[in-house]
Amino acid sequence: MTLIEHFQALDHFIRQHEGLWRPRPFTFLELPWEKQHPAMAGWLRRRTLEEAEKEHNDPFAIPAPSPFPELADTARRLSKVAALPTTVFSPASATRLCVDIPGRKWQQIQAFSGCLQFSQPPRHWLDWCAGKGHLGRLLASNGTPSTCLEWKAELVESGHLLSQRLGIQLNHLQQDVLADDIAERFQPEHTPIALHACGDLHVRLIQAAITHGCRQLALAPCCYNRIQGTNYQPLSHAGRASSLQLDQDDLRLPLSETITAGNRVRRQRDRSMAWRLGFDLLQRRLRQQDSYLPTPSLPSDWLHKPFEQYCRDLAALKNLSQPVSENWQALEQHGWQRLAQVRNLELVRTLFRRPLELWLLLDQALLLQEHGYTVRLGTFCSHALTPRNLMLLAERN
Repeated sequence: MTLIEHFQALDHFIRQHEGLWRPRPFTFLELPWEKQHPAMAGWLRRRTLEEAEKEHNDPFAIPAPSPFPELADTARRLSKVAALPTTVFSPASATRLCVDIPGRKWQQIQAFSGCLQFSQPPRHWLDWCAGKGHLGRLLASNGTPSTCLEWKAELVESGHLLSQRLGIQLNHLQQDVLADDIAERFQPEHTPIALHACGDLHVRLIQAAITHGCRQLALAPCCYNRIQGTNYQPLSHAGRASSLQLDQDDLRLPLSETITAGNRVRRQRDRSMAWRLGFDLLQRRLRQQDSYLPTPSLPSDWLHKPFEQYCRDLAALKNLSQPVSENWQALEQHGWQRLAQVRNLELVRTLFRRPLELWLLLDQALLLQEHGYTVRLGTFCSHALTPRNLMLLAERN
């Protein structure tokens, strides 16, 4: 398929099934689609939390009733993209450059660097939202000029000192890439690159590269929900022509995988969610309203309280009346039961994670194509290394 054909197929699939992926099981006692698909809903609700956790990252093969298998087959077919060609980018100094970098992050940097293949060698790398400049430093180690743009002054200073210590020529600049003066940082010979720049930050890179006539660019997006507006603003002609509207909650869906979380983090996450779901049952009674009540993010030490105190403190925080009598043990148990049901019902939404992410990437790719770029979209590393393994490479014809 061409880029536009792939985008249109995804757009049709996602819009056709909005009623399945848009409602969040966490906020509903019964999802709107359950009456339409009672067999699928009932089968999922009877499963355990352990079963849901096992298949959270790969739900395509579970033997759920129709329409789950049909949805899974279409989602898997539309989510296929090839791995980008790669070379081993390993200059002589590479073994020194992984200092102070977590192993998984260093592997991602190396994989991303190995896919930076263009028809003409880049003249000057522009590392976008560079942090301490680990990516730019690796690319500069073979002698290609590189500039790192980073907003946080402490990261700029730390990166500069690290480059000096390693004897690598690298220009570290403090810069808000969303500010108007970003134009001063761009030259046509620059090749902007961004490994896991979030939301508006990677969109701004694409727009600035087009505006300033950059010959090449490469990015691997992340955190699509981190946008200043309420809704995602499509970039391409095809994106703007679609009736699909995505708010920040929708944009969180591609980010809902937990490949890198350790056991302690997962246990803490599960308890937090189970207790919130238990409190949700309580607040519906206290308010006499059968609707979800959003609650703020809470410090982790709240989970060290007894469940009763957690609920009372959260009720006070939301200005609710205090419960007079309550079977707290039963309420907490109901919270854990709901968590198992929520996790299993979420498996339907997980089928749309990758299609939605690809819709967003293809919208960006089509914008670049409209401005004369040849665009390649593929994976730069394994899914196990990072779920955010999609990469755009663009080069002007």
